[in-house]
Amino acid sequence: MDKDRFRVPIEDLRLRQDPAEFSFECTEDLTPLTELIGQDRALRSLQFGLGIDKPGYNVFVTGLTGTGRATAVLDYIKRTVEEQKAAGTARLPSDWCYVHNFNDPDRPNAIPLPAGQGRLLRDHLEELLNMVRTNLSRAFASDEYERQRRSILEMGQQQAQEIMDAAQKEAEDAGFQLTFSPMGVSLVPMKDDKPMTPEEFAALTVEERSAVQNRQQPISNAVSDVGRHLRVIEREIGGKLRELDNKVAEVVMAGPFEAIMEEFQGQQEVPQFLSELRAFTVENVLLFRETDGQPQPPSGFGAGGQVDPFLAFRVNVFVDNSDAAGPPIILESNPGWTNLFGRIERRAYLGTYISDHTLLRSGSVHRANGGYLVLNLLDVLTKPGAWDGLKRLIRTKEVRLEDPMEQYGFLTPQALRPEPVPVDIKLLVTGDPMAYMMFTAYDEEFWEMFKVKADFDYQIPRTKENIHAYAGFICAVAEREKLRHFDRTAVARVVEHGSRAVDDQEKMSARFGRLRDLVVESDYWAGQAKADLVRAEHVEQAINERVYRLNLIEERIREAIARGVIIVDTQGAVAGQVNGLAVLDTGEFSFGRPSRITARTFLGQRGVTSIDRESQLSGKIHDKGVLTLSGYLGSTYAHDKPLSLSASISFEQGYESVDGDSASL
Repeated sequence: MDKDRFRVPIEDLRLRQDPAEFSFECTEDLTPLTELIGQDRALRSLQFGLGIDKPGYNVFVTGLTGTGRATAVLDYIKRTVEEQKAAGTARLPSDWCYVHNFNDPDRPNAIPLPAGQGRLLRDHLEELLNMVRTNLSRAFASDEYERQRRSILEMGQQQAQEIMDAAQKEAEDAGFQLTFSPMGVSLVPMKDDKPMTPEEFAALTVEERSAVQNRQQPISNAVSDVGRHLRVIEREIGGKLRELDNKVAEVVMAGPFEAIMEEFQGQQEVPQFLSELRAFTVENVLLFRETDGQPQPPSGFGAGGQVDPFLAFRVNVFVDNSDAAGPPIILESNPGWTNLFGRIERRAYLGTYISDHTLLRSGSVHRANGGYLVLNLLDVLTKPGAWDGLKRLIRTKEVRLEDPMEQYGFLTPQALRPEPVPVDIKLLVTGDPMAYMMFTAYDEEFWEMFKVKADFDYQIPRTKENIHAYAGFICAVAEREKLRHFDRTAVARVVEHGSRAVDDQEKMSARFGRLRDLVVESDYWAGQAKADLVRAEHVEQAINERVYRLNLIEERIREAIARGVIIVDTQGAVAGQVNGLAVLDTGEFSFGRPSRITARTFLGQRGVTSIDRESQLSGKIHDKGVLTLSGYLGSTYAHDKPLSLSASISFEQGYESVDGDSASL
């Protein structure tokens, strides 16, 4: 057999890139690359996913890290939004405000408003509050109000006095003195036109005391009637005073409230809220009356400034899109529960914690409502409850503001139940291909949530167009990072490294994150050499330095081989023994580890035995290869008689798992 037929010349192991094929001297002459290279499949998927506006058509973006998937997603979304703006079809997101719920304060109401109207409503209500307080204070301090109030009180006092005088006369005629006090009405027997003392009353005989008590009974009934009449008069006077206060409040508030209601008349829920706020203000007019410059809080409001007595006038601009020019684009790098779905803040008060609608804070989902939300799958899965919350969001099309501790059965102080906010959102999640396959196999809701897959390839064809695109990418990195530009020799060396990174002379790496690192490191070494441009030797030094930083294990193995600790013969030939090269991957660096593979045959009928398999040091692929070998030997040599063979195969001095196609071969 001619062994030279199978030899590969060393010069053919790497496809060189001729710098003379470039039409530029350095990347400074080029236009920076703004498009992705060789990702047409993924971009078409993104275009479809962002263009279709139907339930469940969210986008799951797969690909290895460094392929530019996150950057591509953001750039493509921004480009899509800009095209919508240019065409006049971009939808502005709504503002969302939380306001006081007069029927159930623990369930604040959510109100949508056009972009920018949330701030306007908040500012208008602050002005309205100041105006109402000022005008009511003036109205209640006016002479006209005081005159009407005094007239009502005097009328009540006159009616009460007439009743008390009649009762007093009736009591005197019966020989009693009628006494009125805050504790009530009392009757005191008279003796010689003077009230009797307790001692004098006790000194009376039984017959005299009985006579006094008999005379007292009808008077006591009359006194009870007087008390009832006085209470009726008091209630009537209180009602008339409240009517007066309400009348004054209605007159004072009519103009300011009607002006705001007219401005927000086109909004669906604001007029209803303003009507309820107006009724609340009238019913609680005492809240706006000041005594010595301080407001009088009604029952239910705390003191000391801990609870806002004017909470009903406060508007919480939950989502503010006043500066938005198109659909929002939110990239959430820390998708915990509160960062995604918002939180309910609390303040300490009288030994406990309280909350209200002004302490509600929005999350990324709220801010991305009407637009796009970009997440990383690994970040979501490492945050408790976040994935389940996203599934519920897609299923119900609304987001509830909940305390995350409630999800795990913990008690929370004064739990609010804000009204949920409906959401219309396009969700884009980036993850690796294995995660996509796992979810499609084990999560039955996954298909309904992500119906579009955008797959970013880790390699691209090594064509002339893509090679020049590599140069444009280097130019873009150099200008963006303020680096030195690359001459044509350096670009050629980067292209060669791109092919070697994917182990294919006809392909180049699409993991532009790692290529960017190479560009940055090459610029560093060019700076160390005081060069004005980055040249091929600087790129080569960057590659070698990176290998040197990572190849400590490889160096130790080479030393062990050189010292004879690991036995690998490189001279001569031995029957049943070959040298194999196993690839060890340490994450950032991979290298070849020489191994001596030995086969032994002897009498017996056990067939082929893999020592690595028997000692549980082999993987499934290697085991399959050994079994395939046994099947081949049997089908070839044991058609008409049993195969009388025992053979063992072993990777000598191997202490780690053996697996892979090369090990099987």
